Amino acid sequence: MSAPLLQVRGLTKRYGARLGCADVSFDIDPGEVLAIVGESGSGKSTLLSLVATELAPDAGTVSYRMRDGVLRDLADLSEAERRALMRTDWGFVRQDAAQGLRMAVSAGGNVGERLMGLGERHYGRIRGTALDWLGRVEIAADRIDDPPTRFSGGMRQRLQIARNLVTSPRLVLMDEPTSGLDVSVQARLLDLIRRLSAELGLAVIIVTHDLAVARLLSHRIMVMRAGRVIETGLTDRVLDDPEHAYTQLLVSSVLAA
Repeated sequence: MSAPLLQVRGLTKRYGARLGCADVSFDIDPGEVLAIVGESGSGKSTLLSLVATELAPDAGTVSYRMRDGVLRDLADLSEAERRALMRTDWGFVRQDAAQGLRMAVSAGGNVGERLMGLGERHYGRIRGTALDWLGRVEIAADRIDDPPTRFSGGMRQRLQIARNLVTSPRLVLMDEPTSGLDVSVQARLLDLIRRLSAELGLAVIIVTHDLAVARLLSHRIMVMRAGRVIETGLTDRVLDDPEHAYTQLLVSSVLAA
């Protein structure tokens, strides 16, 4: 058994009287893809923000196995250590690509900026690596100097993926990465995510309301309702033979759609 890359224990968050999430615990192994599913308001995006340390929990811990093999509580890291981790060893692909990109900076600059976070300063190497990654996410080389404002929604998401993966992270968080895209664009993006996550051995946590996305991408699934995890297990087992009545309702509503 491999040691977990990420360990979450008892995460809880309240917004006044409203519960964001309650007592959520799980592990992520290297190379594993976990889908967190549920309706709007189920707590899945709150949970992802807590894992990313964008929100402070009311209770619980998030621990990460650093490259030296030591599992560290992220709350014990300095602000500089957390920023460095998020710029290099982690990625975060956001639902709205405009929140994950610098919209006034060129496509190449968006990718190169992450490389500079690793200390790379050679312009030729930065541009060459950016070109390589644009090709890997199916963005033409002659668009390298175009800003994301000139890109379609699907191209922005592919650029966001390149920006996040160029530093060879070990963990990538994804928040509804296909939301708002038309079906054909979604299919291309999902194929890209599945291929790159397998090629690079990424651990991925993906938040989605779409069970088809969860089935295609994930090894394991966690179903949330009203801030609590109500069912978890291997993706095919949960979706083909759900145990909880709410999961059964979710699956049946998709089949009936």
